[in-house]
Amino acid sequence: MSQITAADVKKLREMTGAGMMDCKKALGETAGDIDAAVDFLRKKGLSAASKKAGRVAAEGVVVALTENNVGVVLEVNSETDFVSKNDQFIAFVNKLAALIISENPQDVAALKAVAFDDVFTVEQALSQLIATIGENMSIRRFERAAVDAGTVVTYVHGGGKIGVLCALDKPVEATLARGVAMHIAAANPQFIGRGDVDSASVERERAVLTDRALASGKPAAIVEKIVTGQMSKFYSEVCLLEQHFVLDTDKTVKKALADATVVVMTRFQLGDGIEKKEEDFAAEVAAQIKGN
Repeated sequence: MSQITAADVKKLREMTGAGMMDCKKALGETAGDIDAAVDFLRKKGLSAASKKAGRVAAEGVVVALTENNVGVVLEVNSETDFVSKNDQFIAFVNKLAALIISENPQDVAALKAVAFDDVFTVEQALSQLIATIGENMSIRRFERAAVDAGTVVTYVHGGGKIGVLCALDKPVEATLARGVAMHIAAANPQFIGRGDVDSASVERERAVLTDRALASGKPAAIVEKIVTGQMSKFYSEVCLLEQHFVLDTDKTVKKALADATVVVMTRFQLGDGIEKKEEDFAAEVAAQIKGN
């Protein structure tokens, strides 16, 4: 058996992110073979990650990145807000955003298959991070946008609680473009313009407004005019281009943009739609004591 040196342990830690004792044990199990030790830890990391996979991960961070005419918004979840501030976690998420820009994976599954570094794929690197930090984590979703001659802008609010990706079809001054992204973060429009509103939503809203107008005793002859006016208000509430611009409320977003328009609008709110499990802290501690 070859002698295991401190330099070997240090090198293995840098390659895998695993703890010192785990690295030392892996080298011992593999007779000091670095590559075999990496595989040993990879298997251990995958096993550790699988044990944590059932835990709800609703915290984490939303990041956004632009490079030339390409932008991305990405959400990666962790179990606790504490981990979202961990330097290793932040570095991992930022590298993922850069990989999405450069490699253009079509979905999360494709992203996980991308090479993260010379040793691991993204999926393997995530498993190693889970084993190292000790919490379940998941790459939840991302959106990538690229325009040939337009403008791509991103905005992150609240230290990673909300992230926005916005693409416009024409070059737009940076302050205005950022203002539109900030508006999307604040107002949370559901659609870009009227043409993007799905027919089911339109029909449902129109039916509610019609029934309300008829129930109020309005003559049937003028109900249609009333509903048409109220539908305009509906569109101004849910459509970005028809909302009053937060940086200049005398204008709609469409008017503020002049001859440019928004072609991509994505807004991620951290943990949105994830059902968080209500934890009984006392029961959890009791279970851990019993387990020990």
